Amino acid sequence: MEKISEAFEKVKKHQAVEKMKMLVGFEVEDEESVAAEESGLMDELNRNCTLSTKQRIHGFAICFAAGLACTFLSMLVFVNPIKFGITFTLGNLLSLGSTAFLVGPKRQVTMMLDPVRMYATAIFLASMIIALFSALYVHSKLLTFLAIILEFGALIWYSLSYIPFARSMVTKTLMACFDTEF
Repeated sequence: MEKISEAFEKVKKHQAVEKMKMLVGFEVEDEESVAAEESGLMDELNRNCTLSTKQRIHGFAICFAAGLACTFLSMLVFVNPIKFGITFTLGNLLSLGSTAFLVGPKRQVTMMLDPVRMYATAIFLASMIIALFSALYVHSKLLTFLAIILEFGALIWYSLSYIPFARSMVTKTLMACFDTEF
């Protein structure tokens, strides 16, 4: 029995040393066992922090309704680009966050960083940051208005990335509409 407990202690010490090597930046001899431990911890954390289907739907509905309300209320202050930029961007953030209730935040981020929509996501998030920055700190109506136009275009392009072949269809349609050769 003592030999088993000694072997168990050696294994625990070896794992602790391997983790310390990883933190310092040394190569780890057995990376697969450490990755298996970490994924097991993440899986257990995900199992303990899950929402029921009813809670997910309620969270989605509340967040999406708040996002739509902010987006529609932003139309009331359209003449003031700074207030419009803040409410429109807040509506987009709430609407974007609402989908995380349905698919989960980890999968949402994974889907957003998918190579198909990585650039659309980056432009969409950057345009929201630029709109908020120009509205809250710079107080420039022109810059806020331009950022909102960019944000709206990025929102459409980002949304089209979830529909199969939608972006290629829109691109071909726009090319046909604006083709100057007869």
